[in-house]
Amino acid sequence: MRKTIMIGCLLAFAFITKAQLKTPAPSSTQTIKQDFGLGSIELSYSRPNIKGRKIYGDLVPFGKVWRTGANQATTLTFADEVTIGGTKIPAGKYGLVSIPDKSAWTLIITKQLDITSPAAYKQENDVVRVQAKPQSIKKAETFTMQFANVKSTSIELHIMWDQTDVVLPITTDIETKVMAQIDELMKKEDKKSHPYFGAAMYYMDNGKDLNQALDWFNKAAEQNPKAFWILHQRANCLAKLGKKQEAIESANKSIELAKEAKNDDYVALNQKLLATLK
Repeated sequence: MRKTIMIGCLLAFAFITKAQLKTPAPSSTQTIKQDFGLGSIELSYSRPNIKGRKIYGDLVPFGKVWRTGANQATTLTFADEVTIGGTKIPAGKYGLVSIPDKSAWTLIITKQLDITSPAAYKQENDVVRVQAKPQSIKKAETFTMQFANVKSTSIELHIMWDQTDVVLPITTDIETKVMAQIDELMKKEDKKSHPYFGAAMYYMDNGKDLNQALDWFNKAAEQNPKAFWILHQRANCLAKLGKKQEAIESANKSIELAKEAKNDDYVALNQKLLATLK
């Protein structure tokens, strides 16, 4: 009898399992990871659709806390320290909520990671509040958040739905950290481990001492004589220093090595540089 009951239970369980219905979520989840500064930012949120509804001032009331999405709490994870609204925010995971209004939104970074309704929000957990002016855009059916204008020290998080776009600016300080790394690595006894090329590129791209950058490009080229990409950047540096003839020689040598390596991209880059040096 017990055996019969056990078999019956197993069959019933199997039937129930097979009978489970799986359908698409009404608001899909999206997770985005964006490299930024010396780290990254990861955003996780749910994406509702308009579905013919009036959004702001109705589905999303003005003047009240909104989880800035649907279903789950919206979160931001910073792999490195960032600055928002003048406040430095340590690396870690935070919640993002907002208070929409007609003329201005309040964007809030909070320590809370579980805000799925206004009742769950506690203002004492705020890390920073930022005022943002909504901008008009072409209608977005699906609630969308994305990173834009990504630069080495700044980035924008756009919050878009219906015909509204709100921007949260985020910045980070890499200058101090990169310079400290360069100083530390250049002090190592083993010169083969010195980051000559990377340091030279940082100096050249960030308006620092070009003569120092050129010295590092020269040392990088000595360590790797066949590196056409190093000679190309060396030519760029020489051009910025006004050393036209030396820049031409470096670019031509880079072309020669790039052709040997069958790298047409660098051949073209050098040819474009040479055209500016005529």
